[in-house]
Amino acid sequence: MFGLFKSNPTKKMRKQYDALLEKAMNAQRNGDIKTYSSLTAQSEKLWKEIETLEKNTQGT
Repeated sequence: MFGLFKSNPTKKMRKQYDALLEKAMNAQRNGDIKTYSSLTAQSEKLWKEIETLEKNTQGT
């Protein structure tokens, strides 16, 4: 019943993920491939954390 008021722990992480992808896209457009690859790696790591959290919260 009170699950309605429970905050989503991955919501903030998803916003960070989207921001990283946007920064990576802009770096790629500007020709900064080193920064692009670094930001992409960070976003992939964050996405794996999001998936892990979502799997754990679905199980409970």
